[in-house]
Amino acid sequence: MKHSVLCFGEALIDMHGEGDDGHGFARHYLPFAGGAPANVAVAVARLGGHARFAGMLAHDRFGDFLLHSLQQAGVDTIDVARTGEANTALAFVTLDSRGERSFSFYRPPSADLLFRAEHFRAQTFDNTAAFHACSNSLTDPGLAAATLEGMQRARKAGALVSFDLNLRPALWPHGSEPRGVVWPALQLADVVKLSAEEFDWLATDGEQALLDRLWSGCARFLVVTDGALPLRWYHPDAEGELPCYSVPMVDSTGAGDAFVGGLLHQLAAQAVTPENLDAWVATLPRLHAALRYASACGAIAVTRHGSFAAMANADDVDRFMEIYA
Repeated sequence: MKHSVLCFGEALIDMHGEGDDGHGFARHYLPFAGGAPANVAVAVARLGGHARFAGMLAHDRFGDFLLHSLQQAGVDTIDVARTGEANTALAFVTLDSRGERSFSFYRPPSADLLFRAEHFRAQTFDNTAAFHACSNSLTDPGLAAATLEGMQRARKAGALVSFDLNLRPALWPHGSEPRGVVWPALQLADVVKLSAEEFDWLATDGEQALLDRLWSGCARFLVVTDGALPLRWYHPDAEGELPCYSVPMVDSTGAGDAFVGGLLHQLAAQAVTPENLDAWVATLPRLHAALRYASACGAIAVTRHGSFAAMANADDVDRFMEIYA
């Protein structure tokens, strides 16, 4: 049975502000290892799954820190490439009084943008149960081509393909139109995760038109999250809603990635493939259990600071679900 969850894209440094200088600025910033697909890989590994990360890291101190942090979390880094041609991307994270975050990015230029299709190893897609990517690796044409190539090669190898839009408008070149770039990736994925805001952003011609376009590709399962509000799930033949956990929020950074990591861990553990995904979705108790598990992972993440540091282990999730049963 294929068991590895391969997460592709950026790893970067989240600089979290602490304190207040009296003028609306943080007194100092602390570096945390982060990056959406890297967070997902860490989430899967912490839960006890086999996770790999593929992407380009810089030959700088932050690149070394990211590599070490991935390995410490139990992520297989055999598919990591390194470069001396650019430094590590930085994201300065600001939290409001409710724990909601905003980002100021220093990217490009950065090392993660330099990954190309030739950097995938010949064996990269062997034993891959699921391949995961997000839109942050679509902001540069060369990296976007590598992302789509990775999704296509994963499909050819029989892996389940996952895509989280995870839209960060500040990362896109000024004047660009991300919708036209993200749709090819959305249509290559079997499983798609959107936030409620992203769902509305994509639904320029209405909800049904969005769903029809999504089902015209490879997609068979869509999850739309909305913080502590009920999540919605969609399949070409069914749809539903499920309550989520409501917890005091400290830091929302990485919560969506924790959710995706929990879901992919469940899918890989249950040997869900493109061929049996429809049957899996149709078995509602199993579907609901997996979504509740993923929701617990996301809820735990918002009670903690950081990105990698916020990801729960399996015991954390079990205890949380017992308390909130």
